[in-house]
Amino acid sequence: MPMVYIWTHEGKNEERLNAISQGVHAAMVNVLNVTEDTYDHFINTLPHGRMVYDRNYCGVPRSDEMVFIHFFFNARTPELKARFFEAVADELAARAQLDRADLIMSITEVAPENWWAQGREVDPVTGYDKRMQVDKDGNARAPAGTGGL
Repeated sequence: MPMVYIWTHEGKNEERLNAISQGVHAAMVNVLNVTEDTYDHFINTLPHGRMVYDRNYCGVPRSDEMVFIHFFFNARTPELKARFFEAVADELAARAQLDRADLIMSITEVAPENWWAQGREVDPVTGYDKRMQVDKDGNARAPAGTGGL
């Protein structure tokens, strides 16, 4: 049940905001293997001056197109998170024409017992939604027929 918070400057049209959201969701489905119906995104647009960041963070020039994304989901391996970050950057470059330099992402891992939604059932062994299957390495997969792969 990942939740996603996206912040960017005002002025992006609905089509571009939707492309950002859809790109994030595609990466979540393809890399994190969440089900298609796991779609909780909160898009925040802020006036210039309300999103303050270093224009040369990590020695890379940043523009007014900057997008900050914060993910909340259950624990994943460092390797899977690295693949996920790359997939999100690739999706946003392709779908929203976002320069990778204008993207900063972070993750907060949330213990399974700290999620609630009516109808959601947590597998006490894996900590994932019961609809998810977990392989021997602890990576979750949506079962066949749920649209998660």
